Amino acid sequence: MGYADNLTATEKSDEEWRAILSPQQFHVLREKGTERPFTGDYEYHHAKGVYNCAGCDAPLYKSSTKFDSGCGWPAFFDAIPGAIKRNEDRSFGMTRIEMVCSKCGGHLGHIFKGEGYNTPTDERHCVNSISLKFEKEDQ
Repeated sequence: MGYADNLTATEKSDEEWRAILSPQQFHVLREKGTERPFTGDYEYHHAKGVYNCAGCDAPLYKSSTKFDSGCGWPAFFDAIPGAIKRNEDRSFGMTRIEMVCSKCGGHLGHIFKGEGYNTPTDERHCVNSISLKFEKEDQ
């Protein structure tokens, strides 16, 4: 096991992140970018399983919490307990709730409340597909 393998995900340098992530993943996960709407692999994805962080493979969302919001990005009404951290984001002249992976700090997207979706939490976790990696449920 090398030096980099002993580091926690948040202790990795940009160079180490660039070595394991695609340029697009690096932009979203490490630079808080956003993929274009309706372009991600998971917007219309309906298989059963778990959506993990593309940066560190931590489990983030169960497919049972995914719903069709029509927003252009995968939407979930709740995360796996402890999987994400919420941060206030005041960029672009507005206040939003940013969500990041609890394990590696990778940017996932934003959380919106009170939009009236028929979900148990009345939240929409709007997640960039590129920040996710799907693990299909064994049948």
